[in-house]
Amino acid sequence: MTRAAAVRAVLRDTHERLRGHDLWLISAGVTFYAAVAMVPSLVVVVRLMGEILSPARIMELAEAVAAALPDAMNAGAVVLALVRTGLDANWVTALIALVPATVYAEGLRRGFSRVSVRPGQQAPPAVSGRIGAWRIRIAAVPLLVLAPLGFLVVLEVAPFLARWFNSGEVNESFLAVYVALNVDWLVVSPVLVYVYRILGPVRPSWRAALWGGYATGAFVSGFLQGFVLFLAIPVDLGAPFGGLTQVGGAVAVCLWLWVFTALTVYGYALTLELHRRGGSPWRAALDPVPERAS
Repeated sequence: MTRAAAVRAVLRDTHERLRGHDLWLISAGVTFYAAVAMVPSLVVVVRLMGEILSPARIMELAEAVAAALPDAMNAGAVVLALVRTGLDANWVTALIALVPATVYAEGLRRGFSRVSVRPGQQAPPAVSGRIGAWRIRIAAVPLLVLAPLGFLVVLEVAPFLARWFNSGEVNESFLAVYVALNVDWLVVSPVLVYVYRILGPVRPSWRAALWGGYATGAFVSGFLQGFVLFLAIPVDLGAPFGGLTQVGGAVAVCLWLWVFTALTVYGYALTLELHRRGGSPWRAALDPVPERAS
């Protein structure tokens, strides 16, 4: 079997695993958890960043990120407001924010459980009682603790991206997009590897998680750049909602989270198919499947 044929077989088996499941409906349910967790997660991460760099330096880098974002939808002002909120939060507030910040992990676990088996098999329970739910949420805490490192990488690159985007030169704009794609890929992919290996109801091998995490991370990185492009479109987000721009902005963010979650859940199904192949996309699938439930 050629490598191209092997990749087609992996994708075919992934689609077979998803048969009978409405991926978009599953992702919509998980998106509720993401919407609850998004702002508290940013508060925790920015508060932790304040222990690594001075608040003044963080605001300087945040202003560079704001400058690199398009002006059409005022996304830069939202970024600055979130960063200021995180820096102003005390440790009590940050600890309280940990409770809703980890709920996305529980939502992903529930979404993963739906695609963790092939057609005709019985799905394992997403979580076993509230103790199981809290165990999954605690397993997500290391991601929040290490997230400031990834955010700092993005922030440190932001001044260069802002300068290149605002130069007016086509070559420098393309360079900025290329660098942003790769930085996002390198930051997001290790997170997905951890999520697929640790948070799922069926734990794939580390090798399968690496393949699945970095492959999915490439698509997520491209999607993030697409969202930045969307921010450059001068549309009135409040127009479909009676002129309430805040409602339109919230819906736009939820749509972004919805697609991001769909990519993440699809990536988990793909990772399990890679696990059936011994962690390599070039091998034939093994039956029975050597899967280990967590």
